[in-house]
Amino acid sequence: MNDVTIALAQVEARFGQVEQNLAKIRDFTREAASKGTNIICFPELCVHGYQRENVHRIAEPVPGSSSDFIISTAKETGVVVLAGMAEDSGEDKPFNTHVIAYPDGMLQKYRKTHLGKSEEAYFSPASVLPVYSGPGASFGIEICWEMHFPEISTILSIKGAEIIFAPHASPIMVGDRKEIWLKYLSARAYDNSAFVAACNLTGKGDEKQNFCGGALVIDPKGNVVSEAFNEREELLVTRLDSGLLNKIRCQESRSMRHSFFLNARRPELYGELL
Repeated sequence: MNDVTIALAQVEARFGQVEQNLAKIRDFTREAASKGTNIICFPELCVHGYQRENVHRIAEPVPGSSSDFIISTAKETGVVVLAGMAEDSGEDKPFNTHVIAYPDGMLQKYRKTHLGKSEEAYFSPASVLPVYSGPGASFGIEICWEMHFPEISTILSIKGAEIIFAPHASPIMVGDRKEIWLKYLSARAYDNSAFVAACNLTGKGDEKQNFCGGALVIDPKGNVVSEAFNEREELLVTRLDSGLLNKIRCQESRSMRHSFFLNARRPELYGELL
């Protein structure tokens, strides 16, 4: 891994107001580019807004008009853009998808694999856990609820992910976002020797839902590097120092202080998990 600058955007994404939501993605990406950002991550379903019951009505194909707009934003700014949208699956239930748009015009996508109980009736689950190449680092994506499953983070880390982006759409009713995140995101970072970078929707999604915002970066030792919990639209820009991760992953040190725990796994003992 090389040093890389990431940005996490807390944005209000109104359901169905796609043009306005896309304009916001463009504006925040431009701001991030002016601050030297290499990769920016936006929250879950930020293109269409998070709303389960009617999401199938406005889901789009990928590639399609919204993903084309995001690609053009990446090309214009030179920033890799990660943004969430409802992807038409060709059936009644769309995918909860995060697109990855590169400045060279390449488009990739991650589809949410683990759905919350309230999502199962409205979204289709995917079955692939890929790792992507970015400027300076490899990364994976886990969308909101998925961060509660330690196996996903471990698989991504074993596949080479050095950063795990965690875009969320967590409502205010769930509770204090920072307090909740610190219970388990620090563990995901520490156990898997990876940076974890989370961001959440903020403000109103529709007449029924309010989101609490929040952005947080945790280093491979489980320490908070930067944070923003101000319940407003905001950009958190963070320079990730590759030195600590490389010391752990490359085994430059024999000290137990810098152990890459996953190297000591014994998969033959884990059959009961399957």
